Amino acid sequence: MDQLSGIKKSIDSIVSLTDEELLIFSSCLEVKVINKNELFLQEGKVCDFIGFVNFGMLIYFKTLENGNELTTDFAFEGDWVTINESRLSNLPSLINIKAIENSELLVIKQQDLSRLYIKIPKLERLGRILMEQSFVKIAQQSIDLQVLSAKERYESLLCNHPEIFQKVPQYHIANYLGIAPKSLSRIRKEFFQ
Repeated sequence: MDQLSGIKKSIDSIVSLTDEELLIFSSCLEVKVINKNELFLQEGKVCDFIGFVNFGMLIYFKTLENGNELTTDFAFEGDWVTINESRLSNLPSLINIKAIENSELLVIKQQDLSRLYIKIPKLERLGRILMEQSFVKIAQQSIDLQVLSAKERYESLLCNHPEIFQKVPQYHIANYLGIAPKSLSRIRKEFFQ
């Protein structure tokens, strides 16, 4: 049950499952260990699953034509990981998801989740609330990029995820914040003076 403690805590914060319902749900989960720099989802493939990060950290990114990576998001321990556009439309993903460090996820296939929505209606509520949280996060990121200064975006990231600066390469952080790596270095220097 220790491997399920994180996902159980996440679910319990939204809906209460009985022991039997949790057992049914957990029987559909697959443990997936991903080594550092290994892809969890490759761009061009359909995302037909949702993962829960038991431990580790992942990055969402798009590979550009020139080979550079455009960082769009991060996933930390306790986060749910998926590409909703691909998963819900059954179309190829435009985004990659890669482990930044050795990670372990609990993964449920979309077809199993759809079946469980019928069998355990509380899970459909869980899915709806997770989608709402995802929407709010994306909307907030969009607003932040438009109204906050680079320094304010940096400060927010530092406040919410201080561990990111020890685990993620600087260019990914700068990219995510919408600034050049040199600007990130300057902001960090100013911030810690």
